[in-house]
Amino acid sequence: MRILLLSSAYNSLTQHAHIELKALGHTLGVAVGTTGDAMRDAVRQFQPELVLCPMLAQVIPRDIWEQHTCIILHPGIVGDRGANSLDWAILNEEQEWGVTAVQAAEHVDSGPIWATYEFKMRAASKSSLYRDEVTRAAVKAMLVAVRRFESGLFVPAPLDYSRPNVRGRYRPLVKAGARQIDWTSDPVETILRKIRSGDGAPGVLDEIGGLPVYLYGAHEEGTLVGKPGEIIAQRHGAVCRAAVDGAVWISHLKQKGARPDEYFKLPAAMVLAKQLTEVPEIPVPIHAETRSATFRDIWYEERNEVGYVNFRFYNGAMGTDHCRRLDEAVRYARQRPTKVIVLFGGQDFWSNGVHLNLIEAAHDPAEESWANIQAMDDFVLSLLTTTDHLTIAAMYGSAGAGGVMMALGADRVLAREGIVLNPHYRGMGGLYGSEYWTYSLPKRVGVAVAEQLTEQCLPISVHEAKSIGLIDDIVIQDDLGNGSFGRFQDQIVRIAENLACSTDVEAHLSRKRAEREADESVKPLEQYRLEELAEMNRNFWGPDPSYHLARSAFVRKQPRPGHLKCAVALETVCGNPHCDEAKRRATNRCAVASRGWAQHRPAA
Repeated sequence: MRILLLSSAYNSLTQHAHIELKALGHTLGVAVGTTGDAMRDAVRQFQPELVLCPMLAQVIPRDIWEQHTCIILHPGIVGDRGANSLDWAILNEEQEWGVTAVQAAEHVDSGPIWATYEFKMRAASKSSLYRDEVTRAAVKAMLVAVRRFESGLFVPAPLDYSRPNVRGRYRPLVKAGARQIDWTSDPVETILRKIRSGDGAPGVLDEIGGLPVYLYGAHEEGTLVGKPGEIIAQRHGAVCRAAVDGAVWISHLKQKGARPDEYFKLPAAMVLAKQLTEVPEIPVPIHAETRSATFRDIWYEERNEVGYVNFRFYNGAMGTDHCRRLDEAVRYARQRPTKVIVLFGGQDFWSNGVHLNLIEAAHDPAEESWANIQAMDDFVLSLLTTTDHLTIAAMYGSAGAGGVMMALGADRVLAREGIVLNPHYRGMGGLYGSEYWTYSLPKRVGVAVAEQLTEQCLPISVHEAKSIGLIDDIVIQDDLGNGSFGRFQDQIVRIAENLACSTDVEAHLSRKRAEREADESVKPLEQYRLEELAEMNRNFWGPDPSYHLARSAFVRKQPRPGHLKCAVALETVCGNPHCDEAKRRATNRCAVASRGWAQHRPAA
């Protein structure tokens, strides 16, 4: 079936929809619809049988939805209407929420219902819920809606507010006052809820030391106390602000500017540097047990001969300091009397590589880019040269660019079913990338496939990743319920402990050492690194400014001309991305991209 994916951006949910529908053999078109004319142009050129909108901030013109069935994935329960659905669900402390596949109609979100799935709400930020529960429910609703449309028999149910099971209703945009924090009276629970409801965007406008800022990345603090409203501690870029009944850690801030793109999100302590001269840095030892809630982005746990290196970085971005501390954590784990080391990423992301926001904010972005990639390489080198332990990369969240490549430094890569991997860098202004990918990626998938993955700049599913050898196995999730991250962790713990107590551990380690020595004798890791960094040196200091322009546009949420178009246009009209036709099309991607949409047909 010919399906046009029409979205406001090629975001995570759109990528999920893309790879799921491609796997089913549908003929796909992908287009950014930021204006009515852009939507009309995409529909006219592609001539779809069905239009699917995974994430659409604009209203579909009447002339489109009157002539074509347009199904929108709305992040709300049946009857819910409005642009701030998930924001209100958090603010109102909804216990359950959902995603509804609703047909476009005259009034937004009021059309017939094609499918709906609900899930239990978790105490988390809007962006975290969107990337996990909302995305999983949306994919399920989308696939059911597509099958129902394809059958030709299903008649979508009209929205009927008189029915007792229709709990949703129209809600207006959340006004700033609904999220405004009163540090002299609001309890911690209320502060967390307000910040979480705006996390990602638009944030919660506040004032700290006379500086107007938007707040992001809230975490409860269970021990520290102080005068309500005061900054009482800082830790690895986050600041702790006292409330009437405790305190809240805030990891990131964005200064309010005259223009929306004047400032961007940065670690809170960096934005408040002048106000924090007397505020103590309160670290937590990496291997310390904490009995109360607090903020930590890296910590180590150990049991049954397995060491667990946990890391949680906001939006999956890893700055120079993050990489250095993660490297220290791995080195610490290697000194422990264990047999297996597990790298546990967070629920939102595994990793997305270097920290573009910190690089953009640096006095010399080229120098900071260089420092960041060197620190990342040091960490990956520690993984690659860990021959006294078996290592596992456990990926619950999606990963991109250097985040994918760093996982390949582990002996086994295990990924949750349903995440998306973007094993490429080129979309960031032609960035070459490092993390020893020229060693680890071809070793797993072969030279030809490695070239296609890094040049075509397309997302892939974990099923495709396993089929080509990029990852080793898939951890299957059983439902949409709350606690899925904990169940994933439990599965990984069982896998790691079984491996640690296996009688084959020493044989595995012996083979690992022999293989590393053999590879080193053919071509040292240092040579791979030097060659990669020579290419990145040209990205950072060469005559072509594409990387710097693309990074600045990405960080400041400005349009990147041709970004989505080029990324999607790299896929061939054939459903097999590894055939010769794919390579030919990749060389002509700019001409295809200029049309504003890309077409994907299943293999014959």
